[in-house]
Parts: sequence; C-alpha cells; structure tokens
Amino acid sequence: MNDNLTPAIDIRGLTKTYGTGALAFQALKGVDLRVDQGEFMMLVGPSGSGKTTLLSILGCVLTPTDGEARLYGEALHGKKESDLPRLRLEYIGFIFQGHNLMNALSAEENIAVPLELRGYSHRAALTEAREVLTAVGLKDKFKKRPDELSGGQRQRVAVARAVAGRPPLILADEPTASLDAESGMQVTQLLKSLCAERGHTVVCVTHDNRIFHLADRTVHIEDGRIVPAPAVH
Repeated sequence: MNDNLTPAIDIRGLTKTYGTGALAFQALKGVDLRVDQGEFMMLVGPSGSGKTTLLSILGCVLTPTDGEARLYGEALHGKKESDLPRLRLEYIGFIFQGHNLMNALSAEENIAVPLELRGYSHRAALTEAREVLTAVGLKDKFKKRPDELSGGQRQRVAVARAVAGRPPLILADEPTASLDAESGMQVTQLLKSLCAERGHTVVCVTHDNRIFHLADRTVHIEDGRIVPAPAVH
C-alpha cells in the first residue's frame, strides 16, 4: 500500500441495517476495507453476501447505519440523503450489468447528455464523448444507437460513459454478466488498461471467475463481513 496518498476508499467498522425491531436485517456487519488510489479491485462473494449494499454505499446511493466510510478523504457517514447526488457527480462513474444506455440516443449522446447535466457545454461534452469512445475502440460508432451495436460494443459505450469526465472512482456491478467469455474478457481488459492510463480507481463486483486474474486484488465478502480468500485445492 502507498501510505503517502489518501486512500481512494477507507472503511472502518461499517454496518448497514435494513428495517427495525424484529424485522431488522443487518446486511453489513463491521466491514473494514481500504482501497488505494489507482487500484483495480474485485469484490466477490455469494448472493446475499452484502456486495450490492457495500457497492451502493460506495456509490453514494445508500448511507451507512454505523461506522466510517470515506472517499478520497471525504466522509460519507453522517451525510444527509440530499448530499448524495453531489457526491455521486464528484466522485463516481458507474458501469451496470445491463448497460443502462438510452436507446433513443446515439453512442456519443449517451455519454454527452450526462456530462451536460454535470455542467459541460454541449460542445465540450461531445468532444469528451468522442475522445472516450475512440479510447474504447469505437471511433466509427459515434452515431450508432444501442440497438445497432453488439453486446460487447454496448458495454464498451458503458465503460466510456463511466470514465468520461474523469471521475476518480469507477464502480462496476457485474459488468461481464451479459457477455460471452471472449467479450467479457475484452471489456475487462479494456477497463483495466483505460483506468490505469487515466488514473481511475476501480471496484468491480463480479461472480465471473474467468476475470479474477485481472484484478490487482480480490476481496471476498460473506454474510456481511470481509473474509479471507477461500483455499484453492
């Protein structure tokens, strides 16, 4: 670990409880986690282990019940829900399992429109959109709508949208789940190399053991707790 830099993610004793009283369910049970700036980390675990809850807190979608969580030194604990949109815009680029592209918009518009919502001029947003689409190998697909692209190409647009504007942290939720093995490997390799070049930190939630070897580090979560990696026999 590089102790000279503020961690991208610094979590200590993090808990998240849904509901109250007899119906309360504790999804996270005292999670400690540090992710260094520039690290490509994969978060793995069975369904119901707390992966999605942890990713949602890191993505400033949910607030923790207790404990401490910081992104690049800024505390997430104690924040109001009204603070969360600013934090998402400032820190986070998202990649979703199902692309989440707008079918009526072209590839470049799918990237430019969110940038305009973040304050970019129309011209600057299109320039950035074309730059990142070129970086993911889609220089000839600027005007194509999602239904005119393959699954792998749509996920490349999703990667380009996530890194556009250079948010420091990229959160990927099962980014290869809808792709075949070859496309999934290509997209993950692309994401890793692009983020290394541009200085993004990546947390990737995945069940896809075909891509584990691409991570700088793999963190395992079970029953709401970070656990040692399973032994390989």
